[in-house]
Amino acid sequence: MTKIKKLTEKNINPDTLNGQTLAYLGDAVYEVIIRRHLVKGGIVRPQVLQREATHYVSAKAQAALVTKMQDEQMLTDQELTAFRRGRNAKTHTKAKHTSLKTYQLSTGFEAMLGYLDLLNKNDRVAQLSKWCIDTVEEDGIKDYDFE
Repeated sequence: MTKIKKLTEKNINPDTLNGQTLAYLGDAVYEVIIRRHLVKGGIVRPQVLQREATHYVSAKAQAALVTKMQDEQMLTDQELTAFRRGRNAKTHTKAKHTSLKTYQLSTGFEAMLGYLDLLNKNDRVAQLSKWCIDTVEEDGIKDYDFE
């Protein structure tokens, strides 16, 4: 068995991280928020949870949400910069079941949330996540064509 190195957490400047690293964290942050929302909303069967979660966390959903955020000018300059870093990051994985453009937009969305999380801007992460949840549940999201 491989020995795991003991890590000591420290504050890190998210401006020093690449977009893929920010997206890695942001993906997990958003996923936990959505999972908690679904479970607290009374959805408890694993197969139903998985199916319902895709309405919020799929690449297509995230791409549409971040596009709508931009259309409504909801994001700060700092948030837009983090989004662009994620969107423009070189990827070493293939986008599954989606276009490259959709995948890039969703990666930008995740990078922005990872960026905010590392800055401990928990209120802003919660605010944007609530907006996403409300948008999916009330308005639905446009079928943006990202091709």
